[in-house]
Amino acid sequence: MSTQTIEQPVCLRVFRGTDPANGRLVEYTLPSGAASSLLDGLRWIRAHIDHTLAVRYACINANACKECMVRVDGKVVYACLASLKPGSTYLVEPLANKQLIRDLVTEIAPGKERLIESGGDADD
Repeated sequence: MSTQTIEQPVCLRVFRGTDPANGRLVEYTLPSGAASSLLDGLRWIRAHIDHTLAVRYACINANACKECMVRVDGKVVYACLASLKPGSTYLVEPLANKQLIRDLVTEIAPGKERLIESGGDADD
């Protein structure tokens, strides 16, 4: 008798949009073994399903932390450290206390370090 384990897919319900009040949730199903961390899953979605998904991360190339912070099921986590359990569904949203740019990307630079957006001089 075989004791082979059949792993189940992971479902990510991801916030999409530029307005927190008018965004939508898009459901993505990742096949078994596609990703062990949430960041891996989001990168898999971008590579295989939807290249327009906006997500910020730098740890893979720049060894910088805190860029991949998102909310998963209401809790703030680092996407690179959040494990995905086969057969589970997760709600993935941008940080609530930061200005939303698009999808899971929020403003992370402190106000004084941001570029002037319009009409002003940087020395003001």
